[in-house]
Amino acid sequence: MSESIKCLIVGSGPAGYTAAIYAARANLAPVVYEGIEPGGQLTTTTEIENFPGYPEGISGTAMMEDLKKQAERFGTQVRFGVVTKLDLSARPFAVEIDGGTTALRAETVIIATGASAKYLGLPSEQKFRGMGVSACATCDGFFYRKKDVAVIGGGDTACEEATYLASLCRQVYLVVRKNYLRASKAMQERVFTTPNIEVIFEHNMREVLGDENGVTGMLLESTAGAERRVAVDGIFLAIGHHPNTELVAGQLELDEQGYIITHQGQTNVAGVFAAGDVQDPRYRQAITAAGSGCMAALECERFLAEHTL
Repeated sequence: MSESIKCLIVGSGPAGYTAAIYAARANLAPVVYEGIEPGGQLTTTTEIENFPGYPEGISGTAMMEDLKKQAERFGTQVRFGVVTKLDLSARPFAVEIDGGTTALRAETVIIATGASAKYLGLPSEQKFRGMGVSACATCDGFFYRKKDVAVIGGGDTACEEATYLASLCRQVYLVVRKNYLRASKAMQERVFTTPNIEVIFEHNMREVLGDENGVTGMLLESTAGAERRVAVDGIFLAIGHHPNTELVAGQLELDEQGYIITHQGQTNVAGVFAAGDVQDPRYRQAITAAGSGCMAALECERFLAEHTL
């Protein structure tokens, strides 16, 4: 007979752990499966300074450990493993862990699998992640005050990040592979009227340059094949995010970008909730992820009070 769980939380990070804290305090005996990246994307962030309660800042890894310990303090079971199959056709929901090595059933499920930033796939890009290469200007831009940085991308997100960084940095290079910006006219106007933003059209980044201390520049290649080296202290990827919804594709209602559609944390399937970046295409911040984790857990508690099996 497979194990029965009252509240299963798929994924960790600020959304999953916060949901676990609230669910545990409500005596829902939550079980968290952390997934392939325990703690989520924040574990790749060197320093977090915009999360309330940490006046001196804190590393992403340390913060996730704090949230995990807090969840465990109230009785959450945090397990290492990956939910590889989830059947949401009927409650209790059938769940397989690590390709079927473990099977269980869950009365309710909170999806907190997050979203993954898209990268170019360069070895040097991966080498300097957290050492000058970032996918979140709001998270890391503060560390580049009065320095030179680059933003890779040509859409609304790239333009938003470029203008945000321009308020902090000395010089911002916006590297666009096409000869035009895909962003809205309003965002384009903001970019073109910001004096310390230089748009480099028809170029691709071929290599991140750096040393043991981090990023020192980037090697660009034009569509005509000419190379150009640009000295920068930080490189921000803004070519989009991919919501980690493969597990529930075809079962939950998704928007056109693939994010789970929720209403106060509830999905279109009764008893299934979602929190964090997996349902947030707009903000993608640790604090908003934590807040949505709280909402999902509270809605889960109310649901179970009305729909006990």
